[in-house]
Amino acid sequence: MSSNRPARESRRDDDDGETSTGRVRLNKYLASHGVASRRRCDELIAEGAVMVDDVIVTEMGLSVDPSVQRIEVDGVLLKPQGIRHRYYLLNKPSGVVCTNDEREMRPRAIDLIDDRKKGRIYTVGRLDEDTVGIVLLTNDGDFANRVMHPRYGLPKTYLVKLAGRISDDSVRQVREGVRLSDGVTGGARVLIQSRSANTSKLLVTLNEGKNREVRRVFAHVGHKVVDLKRVRIGTLSDRGLKPGSWRPLTRAEVAEVLEQCDPERRAELESAAEQRGARPRRTLSRPQSLRGRQRRGRTDQGR
Repeated sequence: MSSNRPARESRRDDDDGETSTGRVRLNKYLASHGVASRRRCDELIAEGAVMVDDVIVTEMGLSVDPSVQRIEVDGVLLKPQGIRHRYYLLNKPSGVVCTNDEREMRPRAIDLIDDRKKGRIYTVGRLDEDTVGIVLLTNDGDFANRVMHPRYGLPKTYLVKLAGRISDDSVRQVREGVRLSDGVTGGARVLIQSRSANTSKLLVTLNEGKNREVRRVFAHVGHKVVDLKRVRIGTLSDRGLKPGSWRPLTRAEVAEVLEQCDPERRAELESAAEQRGARPRRTLSRPQSLRGRQRRGRTDQGR
């Protein structure tokens, strides 16, 4: 007598979550359908929010065959056919939060993306409510995982304004890494833009993503962050993108971001750019803003 309980795939999964039999890890399948990031999908599985063939599953690492199995999340059936991936770059203003919680009363980043074809998207990582700057949004779980996971080391650059004059010794500590409650930071690239008796302005680049890392690191060396703005993710920048505006990424930009998530390849690109004496060329698509959308009465679609 056969059981409806989904069987665990005994063969080894590769790094992308695919198995030699064509099955796929459940968390990857959920992420690829825009449910959430892989990490959050693991949490949903553990919370009992996912059913496979009408059975609640809580097992991590479970593999499924979407072509023959019925998979639901919070009662919503996920269709097995592929979905079109969407990628957006948003210049998040202050007061906007990076959450998909429908009970959230504050403005959400996903609501600023008013592309009618966006489907179910989520932010790639988070910026605090008071932190402004660029953030990526997508329904591609693999893309989100590569951008967020520390092992891929995609650099993210922030413009930081501190209270007080930061000393050279404190800058050295930040560059070398400081010990926080959740471990030692991996260090940062710090460029001093200006310093006075009352304020310091720095350009800080990180290759990891600890929670509120910039604010915590500078608090550790005795300085409060007054203003914080993310200006770059890899080679993507806020250039030409006003606060509250967004634009879809081009295919070339998506490919370039994924290429930068390979540390060795990224080093080659940076070295080549330095030898040319110029930054890598970027292809921009038209930014969207609330004012512009109201004036034109339409939205550009992600491609």
